[in-house]
Amino acid sequence: MTSPAPHPTALHERRAGLLLHLTSLPGSGPCGDLGWEAFNFVNFLADCGLSVWQMLPVGPPQGDLSPYQSSSVHAGSPHLIGLDPLIKSGWLDQLPDNPGEAGAKPAALRQAYLGFRQVAGDADRAALATFIEAQAHWLEDYALFRAISEDRALPWWKWPKGLRERENRAMKQARTKLADALDYIRWEQFVFFSQWAALRDHANARGVKLFGDMPIFVAHDSAEVWARPHDFDLNPDGSTRVVAGVPPDYFSATGQRWGNPLYRWDQLQANGFQFWIERIRTQLRLFDLIRIDHFRGFEAYWEIPASEEFAINGRWITAPGDALFEQLAAEFGALPLVAEDLGVITDEVTALRKKYRMPGMKILQFAFDGGTDNPYLPFRHETDSVVYTGTHDNDTSLGWFRALSDAERWHLADYLGYPAAEPAGDPVGEPMPWPLIRSALASTANLAILPMQDVLALDGSARMNRPGTTSGNWTWRFDWTQVDPTLADRLRHLVSLYGRQPEAASD
Repeated sequence: MTSPAPHPTALHERRAGLLLHLTSLPGSGPCGDLGWEAFNFVNFLADCGLSVWQMLPVGPPQGDLSPYQSSSVHAGSPHLIGLDPLIKSGWLDQLPDNPGEAGAKPAALRQAYLGFRQVAGDADRAALATFIEAQAHWLEDYALFRAISEDRALPWWKWPKGLRERENRAMKQARTKLADALDYIRWEQFVFFSQWAALRDHANARGVKLFGDMPIFVAHDSAEVWARPHDFDLNPDGSTRVVAGVPPDYFSATGQRWGNPLYRWDQLQANGFQFWIERIRTQLRLFDLIRIDHFRGFEAYWEIPASEEFAINGRWITAPGDALFEQLAAEFGALPLVAEDLGVITDEVTALRKKYRMPGMKILQFAFDGGTDNPYLPFRHETDSVVYTGTHDNDTSLGWFRALSDAERWHLADYLGYPAAEPAGDPVGEPMPWPLIRSALASTANLAILPMQDVLALDGSARMNRPGTTSGNWTWRFDWTQVDPTLADRLRHLVSLYGRQPEAASD
């Protein structure tokens, strides 16, 4: 096979952006969404000279709100639908009186659906019909899965046998019984993708690329595992035989037991990797750039017996990543993919990433322990990489800095070139985390991404996620009152200073 074409422009130009999940946008509802604040944030990015907005996965989350455990690899989360655009469309009269209360938004979306049925014009109805037809390859399974799930209030492997195994008679009865719910779910997804298209158009018009995140694994209780159980390593009753995770690492001494079912890679490969081709096609509809979470799992994945409580008792199993990415390259050509290559990375994983010209990740919070051979140190960064001060799984950079020992702070200050006023104090010149932000922007890595918490200089109370924990995560939101009036000018100056204004964004 010939080598893939060079990266799309967005990955070979020097750029900078912010990491902020949509749910972290401000607003009156229970979480941020695709309403006006998303457009305001795009404008803020452009005002700062930033040209990338990175966010977390946008599929429907499950009970713990983790965007990495979604009930569909294609559907958009209904929580992210903005109500303001529905009012503008004339389908919803007004915002709920209690927009932050549980149940207020779902009720408002139901009202908007009724409004659509009553007042939508021919063009909107035709657009809905076109969407349903074009996306039927995943939409029908998702709609039926969700409708049955809401009706039964049980995971799919605990449904009656006819529904669990998708027997024709049971499916026909379910479609008849749940016809109204199916129509609503199809409409809801139409609204999500319509609002997303409007946001992406606005972002691209302002010179901002949307940077998404695609988990490697799929949630057990999801439309895809129910509809395609032969593609996953399950027991005959639908329960998991083995599950995904990682061995002991930076975040956990016992490893992380994610619990996702593992793929039957032999089945996926025999089908020409259509499952992955469909996933990538959906992601390209949403994003200009895509991070593949847990990239090392495409070379070898950590298999944990489902009976094990912890991840430590697992084993590495080789995966056909080379064959997969060869097929994706044949289907799509050069892909705007970034490999999340953190954790236990072997030479084989690195070779796979480089063969398909995917930038890796460099995390500055990981750089300053160990010796000068630490690959995260700025002078060891490759141009073909993405540098972060920290990720959604890290503490904020200010929280991280404050947790360092006096000696570690001295070492950090010495490396960054800002003599410390005192061992426990911030470096002279700029308070943390700004020296770390400067280091990221000065890096030779083509793309630099800064968590919103860091440019707001927030402490650890603003952390997004603590890996290995299941509560208290994914709920952080910022407020515009936290944004210093000088922040846009400050960032725009640094973006210019370090040459991160791509030609298209600076016109």
